[in-house]
Amino acid sequence: MKGVADADHAGRSDYEERLQAFVGRELNARTPGPDPVNQPMIRHWTAAMGDANPVYTDTEAAHATGRPGVVAPASMIQAWTMRGYGASAVSASAPGRRGFDELLELLDAGGYTSVVATDSEFEFVRELVVGDHVAVCEVVESISAEKRTGLGTGRFVTTLKTYSDQDGETVATQRWRTLRFRPPEPEPEPEPEPEPARVPESRSLRPRPAVNRDNAFWFEGAREHRLLVQRCAACSVLRHPPGPCCPECGSLAWDTVEASGRAQVYSFVVNHHPRHPAFEFPHLIAVVALEEGTRLIAGLTGVAIEDVAIGMPLILDWLDADPDLSLPVFRPAATETN
Repeated sequence: MKGVADADHAGRSDYEERLQAFVGRELNARTPGPDPVNQPMIRHWTAAMGDANPVYTDTEAAHATGRPGVVAPASMIQAWTMRGYGASAVSASAPGRRGFDELLELLDAGGYTSVVATDSEFEFVRELVVGDHVAVCEVVESISAEKRTGLGTGRFVTTLKTYSDQDGETVATQRWRTLRFRPPEPEPEPEPEPEPARVPESRSLRPRPAVNRDNAFWFEGAREHRLLVQRCAACSVLRHPPGPCCPECGSLAWDTVEASGRAQVYSFVVNHHPRHPAFEFPHLIAVVALEEGTRLIAGLTGVAIEDVAIGMPLILDWLDADPDLSLPVFRPAATETN
């Protein structure tokens, strides 16, 4: 047994030595970004972030602060070197990334197959201006001893990314730390317990609709098996969902018309999840275009999923979900009984 233990210890020592040999090694060679710093990308970024600082988009405002022109937000530094999914997939094993691939293979061999980012520390040397062309290289700074974490046993890998301009001058650095960890073994599933008697699905109530003063008439009509459509009393435009004001003329006066029940499938989805005991699954839900011109969302019944088609003629039916809730559903018009 001692020989086995010694061999195991030697194996761990060899692995540790190979892993630590990566410290100080270049993972990704210096690689320029696909595009130079440019105004359109800055504008899109600041709009997305809600950053209205004019030095990012207005040359005169930038000049007023002593800058030579508009500058890029510091937090964009990584954006200038991102290659995009297509380039990353094609060049994942390019020579400049060989060190990165080798480190991942060694970590995977040790069982550290999962990863999570833990922290990122930036230091900015100067602001980027339009026309700068940023490149980045990455070097391993440290690999920790094996540590136990809430996610599993793993190692913290810290790398240093150096961002430089077209002249090779450093513009920023980023200390990037990830945890490469071994996922814990799944616990054995307990023996299934006998299932208690299930309450029949028909006894489960559907979720209650949000009824308010604007749509109460619609649900009251549904309880009477009448599909009502709101109509502007001023310009006669129909609208659904119901609302207090006509979107066409702004009038607050309205009345209703009763729909004929003839309709078509405008679009549909098949809902599988989340499951609720009041519904049968898979659940066919459609946007239904009424003959009158408005649309509503309703369930489809009496049709197989594979037979539903856009434009399929429909006829109104009713689902009495419980004594307090009736809802319109639609079935293929071909099943209409005379």
